[in-house]
Amino acid sequence: MCNDGHRHGSCHYSGGGLIQLLVLRILHEKPSYGYQIMEELQKITAEKYIPEPGAIYTMLRRMEERSLVTSEWEKKEAGADRRVYTITETGVKVLKEGIEMVKSRRQLMDSLVQFYDTHFSEKEKDCEE
Repeated sequence: MCNDGHRHGSCHYSGGGLIQLLVLRILHEKPSYGYQIMEELQKITAEKYIPEPGAIYTMLRRMEERSLVTSEWEKKEAGADRRVYTITETGVKVLKEGIEMVKSRRQLMDSLVQFYDTHFSEKEKDCEE
């Protein structure tokens, strides 16, 4: 159990979902602004996830409140200024722990797929014949 009284396997990673992990991954590679993050999310997910701008900006604000990211305004000579987000040390810890959780879940999924292949896949082929 962590200091916050929750049992989530980690004192840093408290959920936040796959999209939050993907955002942290993007920011780990380089600081980015909101629109750039949304474009990267589309690329990473092969356009299976097309983020709503409002949802991404809300997530980024919440991540900033939790000290996972920081932001500062970048002044531009032409066009509107933009807020650039950078991952923090806490954000890096959350990213690492979140990926560790994904890896452990992947092992479980692989085990279930193997079970399926062993017990059901051949039976379905028999039914088709």
